[in-house]
Amino acid sequence: MYYSTVGILALILHIIINRELFNNFSIARGNREPGQQAALRYTCFLIAGICYYVVDIAWGLLYDHHDIPELFPAIYTDTILYFIFMFLTMLTWIRYIVAYLDKRGLRSRVMLYAVWTMFTLGLIYLMINRFYPFIFSFNSDHEYIGEPGRYIAFILQIVLYMVTSTYMLYIARKANSYEKPRYIAVGLTSLVMEVFLILQIVNPMFPFYAMGLIIGVCVVHSFVEAGEKKEKEIYDHIATVLAEDYEAMYYIDLDTGEYREFSASKEYEAMNVPAAGKDFFAETRDNAMKYAHPDDRDFAKSLYYKETMLKNLEGKRSFSYKYRIMVGDEAKYFRFTVMRANDDRHLVLYDKDIDDVITAENMRLENQKKHITFSQIAESLASNYDVIYYVDAEGSEYVSYESNSMYGQLESRKAGDDFFGDSLKDISQIVHKSDRDLVIEFLDKDHMITSLENRKRYSIDFRLVVDESLNYFRMTARKTGDGTHFIIGIENIDAEVKKEKQHLKALNTEKELARRDELTGTKNKTAYRELEKSVQTNIDNGMDYLPFALVVSDANNLKIINDTKGHVAGDEYIKASAKLLCEIFDHSPVFRVGGDEFVVFLRGSDYIARQELMEKLRGQVRENQRSGEGPVIATGMAEYDPDNDSLVSEIFDRADKEMYTDKQKLKAIRADERHD
Repeated sequence: MYYSTVGILALILHIIINRELFNNFSIARGNREPGQQAALRYTCFLIAGICYYVVDIAWGLLYDHHDIPELFPAIYTDTILYFIFMFLTMLTWIRYIVAYLDKRGLRSRVMLYAVWTMFTLGLIYLMINRFYPFIFSFNSDHEYIGEPGRYIAFILQIVLYMVTSTYMLYIARKANSYEKPRYIAVGLTSLVMEVFLILQIVNPMFPFYAMGLIIGVCVVHSFVEAGEKKEKEIYDHIATVLAEDYEAMYYIDLDTGEYREFSASKEYEAMNVPAAGKDFFAETRDNAMKYAHPDDRDFAKSLYYKETMLKNLEGKRSFSYKYRIMVGDEAKYFRFTVMRANDDRHLVLYDKDIDDVITAENMRLENQKKHITFSQIAESLASNYDVIYYVDAEGSEYVSYESNSMYGQLESRKAGDDFFGDSLKDISQIVHKSDRDLVIEFLDKDHMITSLENRKRYSIDFRLVVDESLNYFRMTARKTGDGTHFIIGIENIDAEVKKEKQHLKALNTEKELARRDELTGTKNKTAYRELEKSVQTNIDNGMDYLPFALVVSDANNLKIINDTKGHVAGDEYIKASAKLLCEIFDHSPVFRVGGDEFVVFLRGSDYIARQELMEKLRGQVRENQRSGEGPVIATGMAEYDPDNDSLVSEIFDRADKEMYTDKQKLKAIRADERHD
């Protein structure tokens, strides 16, 4: 009974310390990410261990009564299973080590070939053992006897465990401070199982291998699993802090369309957008039609198709777009960024209120990404930075992280005891001399604490000397929600700075010249066509568009002035006509659409007072005609009738027709004055 007691205690301890891994086994089986293969294979090793304990316990209980002939078939079968599951623990352990190292070189292939060969040979020998006792046998009293093949099988396992333990301890010598304890723990576990296999050879009637197995599992749990759990907590901490910069994040399954929302702001939450759903693309198209600004709805809706998003992501890691969202009665600009998650089966979408940035014309990209547990979004967000430092706010110990070049996973790069002291050593060597004082002040611990007391983050832009050339970088500091750590990210913004400078230089030339009439200073025909197109789009979409009217005007006598006084005088006459229209309709845009033709888009207060303004304009024109000074302008006005008007051109034609009638009246008045 004492034999089985050891196995029972080992089994209970085994299940208790690994219950979380067993609970998540079904989830891990469906996750094929490189970083999850090690966890899956380790869980397989633990399951093989459970099977071994059960069989070993049963063997002890049955063997205590081996003198009962009826139990012999069960004892023999259990002995076969004992060896099978011992070999299986060896196989799953080596497969775990290969997955944990995440290497695909010759050594890994040799280890896998060796363990599979040994496992296969073990099964073959067990089948042969039924006919020719090679591994074990029983005498006439049903007492267990170890045959030479048993020692060969054990010695081969011992050699394999010896090789893997030596290899892991060798790798640990070159590993960083985070990985070294884990590699040592895995190597020592192999060494423990090797030692206890030797003891099992010496005394087959005591469960030494079961003892070695549980000791090894405890070592892995204490050093490897605990370390990975701590690192995951750091990743999640970083993701949570970075996520505070965004209004909402969405994690979208590309296969099913199912999604979850993270970190919604109170303002965004008030819009009652669902926090989870079955079809992100269809539901978001519906939400775009509800919440997007009327002028932006079609554009917004067109983006939320899976095929469109995947096409926009071709050849690049992410893409962004922006449009206005109605938050209450206020239209605000939001920037949306979409990127693939590292598993290539999900999308991460996050949005940011950039209304203030748009207003100031100082837009810039924010930091990005989180998996369904925040870890994958942490990796995605961290990819916006070249380096992230996780710094203890009290003791200044730190760990730096960067994105893994192969999988994009967040991994540790460097650790130290004094972030602020170590940073100061580098400033004089790599920071441009004009920016050194600024960076030194930024990296002063007391200054950082003070600066983050009343705000979420603060940043500085500075220059680094990279390969003898200057590059712009941005350093951003944040504090974690519990105030225990600083998160400091450094990103290369050289391309962004250069692009912004070029944009600002061209802004006042291209934009204005394209839409401004050079002679009169009013808007030109291009600007009118753009307005007409925008208004027509809204009418076509059945929107209850704002009330407006069009005033069409034409300057009389321009040809006579050009012929008699020259084109310079004609240009002055056109400018005087434009000035008169701008003075009368001072709250509405005026467009010069031809040589002496103008259109006024009446809106707001000008639309309300349209009749009075038209009378004022025509009164001034009649006075100019009597005095012979100032421009004489024929005008016509037509109002938008939602019940009857379907084309902007129809409104224009009515106004133009009225303008022509007014032109004839002015000519008749002039003829009467000449006759008198």
